Amino acid sequence: MTYTTNEMMTVAAARRLKNGSVCFVGIGLPSKAANLARLTSSPDVVLIYESGPIGAKPSVLPLSIGDGELAETADTVVPTGEIFRYWLQGGRIDVGFLGAAQVDRFGNINTTVVGDYHAPKVRLPGAGGAPEIAGSAKSVLIILKQSSRSFVDKLDFITSVGHGEGGDSRKRLGLPGAGPVGIITDLCIMEPEAGTHEFVVTALHPGVTREQVVDATGWAIRFADQVEQTAEPTEVELTALRDLEARTAAAHGQAPGEA
Repeated sequence: MTYTTNEMMTVAAARRLKNGSVCFVGIGLPSKAANLARLTSSPDVVLIYESGPIGAKPSVLPLSIGDGELAETADTVVPTGEIFRYWLQGGRIDVGFLGAAQVDRFGNINTTVVGDYHAPKVRLPGAGGAPEIAGSAKSVLIILKQSSRSFVDKLDFITSVGHGEGGDSRKRLGLPGAGPVGIITDLCIMEPEAGTHEFVVTALHPGVTREQVVDATGWAIRFADQVEQTAEPTEVELTALRDLEARTAAAHGQAPGEA
């Protein structure tokens, strides 16, 4: 089956979510990848959203954390304060799944402003629960499309801390957990280098060249000694993803492909 770069990105991200893990999910691309994982390789994953649903099993992708589909399909719903205090800060979240507008070489995220904070070129949606998720989850996965505008040498604003300034910066900040362990894009997969915690390319998606990744990165991106090729999406994965998107489009009155 033929597939798009966006489908490759979503499938590659879904594969990183281990079966049985407890995942704090962001809306958008993270939610799409997490629910694809639930429908394919990780049927026993526990999806948590910051509005309170625990064990959500939506049949369509939610429009927001307040989408009734999440509460209606969840095992239970608790107050937002309990999600953060008991589940997240209590060390019960295995994976935080986040998106970003900008990311830097150490996995720090900006979802606040592009440009000067007091006179921004673009004001973004903001933090939501991402800073707490990035700070307290046992590990973090980041998913976003790759370009030199989104993969920047220096963030305009640090909304959510990844590995800070690199090295032992995260430890010195007193943040628990491993921080970001993977960045999945429409071109490649990046992982933090041991010691420096700078993200390096560990896998290229089929048909993608190193030159494409370099051109789409705002810093001098480096490649691991062993760079693998991401396995192509299977028919099962693509069918599950496309069916999910079609159901979502129909439910939300969207055209196919907008979900």
